[in-house]
Amino acid sequence: MNEYNGNAICENCGAELNDDFCSKCGNPKNLKRIDGNYIISEIGSVFNFDKGILYTIKELIIRPGEAVQKFIHKNRKRLVKPILFLIVCSLIYSLTEQFLKFEEPYINAEGFGNSTLATIFGWIKKNFGYVNIFMSIFIAGWIKLFFKKYNYNIFEIIILLCFVLGIGMLIHTTFGVIDNITDINVLQFGGIISIIYTSWAIGQFFGKKKKWNYMKALIAYLLGMITFYFLVVILGVGIDLILKV
Repeated sequence: MNEYNGNAICENCGAELNDDFCSKCGNPKNLKRIDGNYIISEIGSVFNFDKGILYTIKELIIRPGEAVQKFIHKNRKRLVKPILFLIVCSLIYSLTEQFLKFEEPYINAEGFGNSTLATIFGWIKKNFGYVNIFMSIFIAGWIKLFFKKYNYNIFEIIILLCFVLGIGMLIHTTFGVIDNITDINVLQFGGIISIIYTSWAIGQFFGKKKKWNYMKALIAYLLGMITFYFLVVILGVGIDLILKV
């Protein structure tokens, strides 16, 4: 512990400590030693139902618009950090898909031969969960255009999409597991429900009483996806043309 003029100094921000916690940054005066109880506590904090990933999932399923509004304007401690949430949900999807291979009958890039485009689509197929992070940028651009009168900046919209697309990935994963276990082709219904949820959540965020918001959210979402895949095709074809020169 550092000291200044006989007083303890916060190890995090350098402010003088007059209590067990720093009045400036909240860092404790003495950190507890990392042991088994600490690890259990950390795991519990991630999955607890009062403030963790389960709480975040519950809020985003029941009242997504209100939950994200509160995160942006009032309280950012109750929900899991948005980018982390999307990464965790994408990881759950990717690991489950790699283990069960439930996407195999539905996604096929063989029609593009040995082209760069086939390679790119093959990568997307294997890493579709993480592709959502890139895709959210394009969807956010269209949402910004369609809902510009609400005065949200592009970063706030991306935060909204991190939460919403994360739930979409969990919905898709759930139907993928059911599809694999039961041998009933239900994965496509999971995709439809995921799109419906995404449109509903975005529309609710911008005003749940305005029905037109839900349609604009659906159009913006679809245009974002189309834009992303259009640019992927342009990139793949462009690389092949350059290599042939």
